[in-house]
Amino acid sequence: TRPAVQILPFSAMAVGGRALTVERSRMMSTAQPPRQRSLALQMSTEAWKPSAKMPRKFIVGGNWKCNGDRASIKALVQALNNGPSVAGSGVDVVVAPPMLYGDYTRGMLRPDFGVAFQNCWVGGGGAFTGEVSADMIKDAGFDWVILGHSERRSLPEIKESDEVVAAKTAYALEVGLKVMLCIGETLDERQSGKTDEVNARQLSAVAEKVTNWNNIVIAYEPVWAIGTGVVATPEQAQETHLAIRKWLAKNLGADVAQKMQIMYGGSANAANAESLAKQPDVDGFLVGGASLKPEFLKVIDSWKKKLE
Repeated sequence: TRPAVQILPFSAMAVGGRALTVERSRMMSTAQPPRQRSLALQMSTEAWKPSAKMPRKFIVGGNWKCNGDRASIKALVQALNNGPSVAGSGVDVVVAPPMLYGDYTRGMLRPDFGVAFQNCWVGGGGAFTGEVSADMIKDAGFDWVILGHSERRSLPEIKESDEVVAAKTAYALEVGLKVMLCIGETLDERQSGKTDEVNARQLSAVAEKVTNWNNIVIAYEPVWAIGTGVVATPEQAQETHLAIRKWLAKNLGADVAQKMQIMYGGSANAANAESLAKQPDVDGFLVGGASLKPEFLKVIDSWKKKLE
């Protein structure tokens, strides 16, 4: 059942022959406190309880961002290829090179690794200079795209809104891509006690447009920990991941909550991956700087901590 919302037009664009409307929505009731309204998409009232019968497969993503050239990427791929195979193991591994090097990377990388794009356009093709559509990514043989990364949400040159991230996610899923959906709070928001509120707001925007979450993996990125050398403690990561899973159970159902892989994306590296991987609601990592180094193999190997 869709939630009772009032849809406010945000912008409308003709995209690839389709009318695509990016909408900003707010809950009709203003009687609720702001925090309750941010958590308000109540699609299900099922109580969520973890199930040992439905283990989630570990997943590790390497986001290379705007780094590398042919020589450095070749060396990095060779290091990955020389590592242990992940085929048939308890972990999936997906790397996201800069767009220009997608085919170059895939052509050298072992087939047990996946390759993702770091972004896509909000809809289909058309007169959108410099953009790449999800259709093109799928047609080129790629399966994954990273959306909503904190840098794209926060960099002043980009400033993607929750609504734009939601529209991109919906379209990417529509054409058959799998999505690493990034969410997370800034340092100011965390210090103000708004971590759960921010995550719920960002998830709610996607829930307004997406009903089937089977091909979504959530990456929780505490923005204050990205590229700073500061990392959430295992206890902090677990607390937030559990809150996200409870939101999923409340709003999308217990089955979605139980199956959803939730990655940690705040400066994960070889030094902290094992302690983070031991947490019951940490299902993998979206790795930035460490994915450009040989230590990425140790992050991948941390999945074995789930067996202990």
